[in-house]
Amino acid sequence: MTMLLQIVPQVPGSFDGVGDYALGLARALAAEHGYRTVFAIAKPTEITAREQFPVISGLNSAVQSASYDHVVLHYANYGYQPRGLPFQLRDFARQLRKKIRGRWITTFHELYAFGPPWKSAFWLYPFQARIAHDMIDLSDVCFVSSDTIETAIHAHDRAKFVRLVPVMSNFGEPAKVSSDIKLLRRWIICGGTQLILRSLRSFLTAHRMIPKPFLPEQLDIVGGREDDAVRALVQTVERTVPNISCHYSPEVTASTASDILRVCSFAWIDYFGKGKVWPGMIFKSGSFDACCAHGVVPILSHEQAPPALDGDPFPAWSFITPRAARFPEPEQVGSTGQKLHVWYHRHASAACAARAYAEALA
Repeated sequence: MTMLLQIVPQVPGSFDGVGDYALGLARALAAEHGYRTVFAIAKPTEITAREQFPVISGLNSAVQSASYDHVVLHYANYGYQPRGLPFQLRDFARQLRKKIRGRWITTFHELYAFGPPWKSAFWLYPFQARIAHDMIDLSDVCFVSSDTIETAIHAHDRAKFVRLVPVMSNFGEPAKVSSDIKLLRRWIICGGTQLILRSLRSFLTAHRMIPKPFLPEQLDIVGGREDDAVRALVQTVERTVPNISCHYSPEVTASTASDILRVCSFAWIDYFGKGKVWPGMIFKSGSFDACCAHGVVPILSHEQAPPALDGDPFPAWSFITPRAARFPEPEQVGSTGQKLHVWYHRHASAACAARAYAEALA
């Protein structure tokens, strides 16, 4: 098999979106394209393997001395350094790049941060951008999950080859979904801890604009780490929203999350919070794509024209904002879920991602 080194901030399968993406990619590349992944983990760990994939702890001489055909670096600047300034990662990558005869792909899960003058991101931006540009320069191919990041990369290097692939579902990819088992009034909020917190807070207001046929009777809160603030908000939702029952399931397996998603009809996703809404950036959300994979209609907290991939528009766009709400008609919920499921397997599945990476590595 062809040896592939994947560099990630922390151990895959530890409720970390970047690591889980890398693990899903490793599985698909091994199953379909003959690539054997070794993970190099920036944060020290005593774990020596994840599933069938070896794990090397630390970005050190043990990584530099081994032999690999290609490298995929998963870049999320805050994942490697608390202030988003991974100078050590950059220096390590430069040294390793000299020893790799094959292809070097950098997957930019983040590029750099923005912020107002009273936020540290404003003052650190020039340094974050410089590091990101250096990582672009040493890469043969850049992978991104939104055209906003693609545009930023081409602003630095117009000729750089960039592939846009949505983030895959970390909660499983059922081959088919059935509207017969879905409950019209069963909703879900899923993802990482911060997304869950943000979505629960806004749900306390947004629920007032949900059309009567879809008023939630059960709300599942799935994923993230066990968190007291989440538990407190879940209790607030139960006290505030009429006739609702909430079930909080943190740190679940992908199969458990998938079982819950299969029976839900709607999801509430407050991806941007009070920040700027970047068109198409929703494809960076593993929660959004997990919903699509399971035929769950995502209800977004922002309004925009349906984004497109390769000229193929997203098949449905539902939202609740302070000004308006858009939902499918009750009789269209099942068919809408089916369209989302088909779109996901056409553009965002692990098989789609692996095929794109294999083409870039060839």
